[in-house]
Amino acid sequence: MGEALVVVPTYDERENLPIVVARTLAATDDGVHLLVVDDASPDGTGELADALAAEHPRVHVLHRTGKEGLGPAYLAGFGWGLERGYDAIVEMDADGSHHPEDLPRLLAQLAHHDLALGSRWVPGGRVENWPRRRLLLSRGGNWYTRIALGIDIADATGGFRAFRADALRRIHLDDVASHGYCFQVDLVWRALQAGLRVIEVPIVFTERVHGVSKMDGAIVSESLRLVAWWGLRRRVQAAFELLVHHRRLRSVRANSSRADAV
Repeated sequence: MGEALVVVPTYDERENLPIVVARTLAATDDGVHLLVVDDASPDGTGELADALAAEHPRVHVLHRTGKEGLGPAYLAGFGWGLERGYDAIVEMDADGSHHPEDLPRLLAQLAHHDLALGSRWVPGGRVENWPRRRLLLSRGGNWYTRIALGIDIADATGGFRAFRADALRRIHLDDVASHGYCFQVDLVWRALQAGLRVIEVPIVFTERVHGVSKMDGAIVSESLRLVAWWGLRRRVQAAFELLVHHRRLRSVRANSSRADAV
């Protein structure tokens, strides 16, 4: 597959970052690099990332001026990687919930697919140490997404995934507006609409040990609102296309009847 870039957004992840970096470097070969995208973490995560980059040639750092959300951080990382010619770009959390040891399996799928989704909810995937509330939120959110968008994806909200670089270029990243975890649904939805080859790969997801989750009510609200809007737009578009089809069919029949009469 060539060289791959693992994009890891951070905000106050000083305790987790050294562990994630060490595991990523140990689990992958020299063709896999890691980019820490730090949103000016007040706990010094950015400075620690610089120190790790100075120590490890495969680690890079992109500093941003403030906390702008998960989506913009990933988009900045994607742009950094695409500009430098990486063949594959991976999303991975900085809190240790994603296992870097699964990276080779995700990247291997890009030989025949455009997007490999690390999935908690397909056979073989599972979640460890999550409270019941988070389990219900994730299960319910994915069910809601499947119904609203009419997609056959078990885990559209997961954040551990690998893209072929040319696939990212095909899904129009310039107009992505989602900021929170809805960003994940947004990219899957765009990939499917673009006709990309998508596969789900079972992974183990482990609740973070250090720090606190960035999930809050505003993120959930954004997800519900945007997915509902995308679902409504899909149905309106389908109804319009059906109407156009029926009008064309009636026109063909009318022309055929006039021709028979002549």
